[in-house]
Amino acid sequence: MNKQELIGTVADTTGLSRSDASKAVESVFDAITASLKKGDEVRLVGFGTFACSKRKASTGRNPRTGEPMQIRESTQPKFKAGKGLKDAVNG
Repeated sequence: MNKQELIGTVADTTGLSRSDASKAVESVFDAITASLKKGDEVRLVGFGTFACSKRKASTGRNPRTGEPMQIRESTQPKFKAGKGLKDAVNG
């Protein structure tokens, strides 16, 4: 399922117009992104948790030349599925 299919499903199940469903889906994504940018976790009980983790700077190799190169420190978003989602997928 891609974003447009998700919007279509939300519109069909809620009775909203496609444009209103699009605004709702975008608002959810924007709220999750804003919370993660601030360093907060987003916990959706029964669904899962969005959080960020830091990756330390490291030394890697350029695959073309084999030269060593520095990889910068970065923040990576992570998602951990909740029990309800795991049960739904596995049940």
